[in-house]
Amino acid sequence: MRWDNLFDDLEGQLENELNAEDLDLRAEEERLRLGRLSLRQRLTAVSAGTGSSRVLRIVLVDGRTLTIRPTTFGRDWLAADLLDAGAGEPAGVVPFTAIAAVLLLPEQVAQSLEPESEASARLVDRIGLPFVLRDLCRRRKSLEIQTGLGSVTGTIDRVGRDHLDLAVHAPGTARRAAAVAQYRIIPLGQIQLVRLD
Repeated sequence: MRWDNLFDDLEGQLENELNAEDLDLRAEEERLRLGRLSLRQRLTAVSAGTGSSRVLRIVLVDGRTLTIRPTTFGRDWLAADLLDAGAGEPAGVVPFTAIAAVLLLPEQVAQSLEPESEASARLVDRIGLPFVLRDLCRRRKSLEIQTGLGSVTGTIDRVGRDHLDLAVHAPGTARRAAAVAQYRIIPLGQIQLVRLD
């Protein structure tokens, strides 16, 4: 009888140790998964939500706060509707390097940590910021570029590997030689927001 109690006790201890080991292993796997998450993955997970949980507040490196609804994610940028930018809900492109902080609601924190879905990778996921800027250049879009020094409006004339040439002219006017006030070379690393109306 006493042997039965001893074996039951040993069996219970072994089962507890195996369960504890399994829990420790799962916790370590979760820590490793969280350690590999990128800002892009977390923002993508939040934007996959529904309703108001898709709206994000981001703080740019110059301290400005934007309220956005992300629409597309590239390799190193996101496109979004700028919700606090006035009438017409203009769109913009924000490089990830321009984001100083993301202000999340409690439910968005948990949502941002969810594992990625096994959806197939899309081509846009690999497109970098220079490619997007070259497309805007090709389309001859009048836009506003915001940097840490302020904003400037104009049309992109060309995009290099790490910079762009901007023909500066008044907002809402077409790029004509007579309308161009100056030409600026802007390093891509200085761009915080490209605003499209």
